[in-house]
Amino acid sequence: MTNLETRPAEVVCEGKEGADVQVIGPRDVPLGGPRAMNVRRTLPSKERSLVGAWCFLDHYGPDNVAETGGMVVPPHPHTGLQTVSWLFTGEIEHRDSAGNVAMVLPGEVNLMTGGRGISHSENTLENGNPVLHGAQLWVALPEDARDTAPAFAHHKPEPIKGTGWQVRVFLGSLLGDTSPVETFTPLLGAEILLQPGVILELPVDETFEHGVLVDTGNVALGVDGHEGTLVHKDSLAYTPPGSATLTLEATERTRLLLLGGPPFGESIVMWWNFVGRTHEEIVGYRQEWQDQITRGGSDADVVDDSQDVLDGRFGIVKDNHQRPIPAPPLPNARLRSRQ
Repeated sequence: MTNLETRPAEVVCEGKEGADVQVIGPRDVPLGGPRAMNVRRTLPSKERSLVGAWCFLDHYGPDNVAETGGMVVPPHPHTGLQTVSWLFTGEIEHRDSAGNVAMVLPGEVNLMTGGRGISHSENTLENGNPVLHGAQLWVALPEDARDTAPAFAHHKPEPIKGTGWQVRVFLGSLLGDTSPVETFTPLLGAEILLQPGVILELPVDETFEHGVLVDTGNVALGVDGHEGTLVHKDSLAYTPPGSATLTLEATERTRLLLLGGPPFGESIVMWWNFVGRTHEEIVGYRQEWQDQITRGGSDADVVDDSQDVLDGRFGIVKDNHQRPIPAPPLPNARLRSRQ
């Protein structure tokens, strides 16, 4: 998914450890025009920029596609990251410039590696499921992998079931199950369903920091046997490294995403759909994208009706006839560089 904010701020993200359970509320972001689908964004936030290498989290729906038009995201670029798509209901068609065409379906993870540069589109199909509901996440690539070749992976995890609970591990390892999807830093990603009154104790990697995003219901999040902190619907709870167990207690039917990874340890500059390290890199990525989609030089901001000019770092999304999304204007101030 693209970030369609018309005035996106740069984000300097620094890996650091916290001290207590931290609860972060969402902010609403519209994806496009007057019939736009809204998303609820919890990463990045003023309170926290990263959970492990997880650097971006949009949570959306349930959305009536007939009323809003669903997800209509024409070709747009990415650098220095992996995108992780996870649906609860609905379906989305993914196409990218590496030649991958795939459906995003409930309970199946699609991971796209942007690396040194890729472009892709995401669109709701006319005859698809009328209710769209899910999450779009980004993972920052470390310095030694951020210029890797674009790639795509898909995995349908089998559910792990217990009395009153169910877990699907789509990245990393949990409860004895390991996802085969490759990442460039250790990560955890899992969907957890809890019935009312269930208490689920999860052994977790003590070197990881964790995030718990509540989709429906609410949950009391306890760390190493301590009293739980209540986390409401649409909020993200953060726990620092050093915990051996997380306890989830549901008072009603609850669905959540559990994310994790060791502190990233690198500062990144994130602006629009690019992850880089310096002001100059971000400016360069933007210019390369504009050069690909505009006619007649670097100063023009008129999108070419054809895609004949698309080439270079970001490639062509074939068999997509939408006009690529132009990059928004850069801020007047210099983007802050790595600290």
